[in-house]
Amino acid sequence: MKIGTDIIQISRIERLLEKFGDTFKEKFLNPEEIILVKRPESIAGFWSAKEAISKALGCGIGEELSFHDIIITKDHKGAPSFTLTQKAQKRHKIKESSLSISHDGGFAIAIVVIQL
Repeated sequence: MKIGTDIIQISRIERLLEKFGDTFKEKFLNPEEIILVKRPESIAGFWSAKEAISKALGCGIGEELSFHDIIITKDHKGAPSFTLTQKAQKRHKIKESSLSISHDGGFAIAIVVIQL
C-alpha cells in the first residue's frame, strides 16, 4: 500500500485563474474534469488530488506521470475516484485505490491510498 497527500491554498488557485483563466485549467485538467469543477475550491481539490496521486506512486508530476495521465471522476453521490491513462497504468500497475478530497478554511487537501 502507498499513501499520498497534498494540501494547497485555494487563494493560490484563485490567483492563477485570474491571471490565466481557462488556460490554467487546461494545463492540468482533462476536458471531462473541467466540466466537473465549477468553483476554485473544486479546482484546488483536483490539483491537490493529482499531486497526492503522483506522490503515492513515488514519481511526482513529470515525465513518468503528467497531470493529464490522471483522470478524476465523481460518482452519483459526488465521491471522487481516479483512473490513469492506459500508458500510465502500464507503468504504474494500480490494483486498487481510494481518494478523498476536502476543502475548508481556505485550503484544499487530498489523500490517496493505492495498492500496487
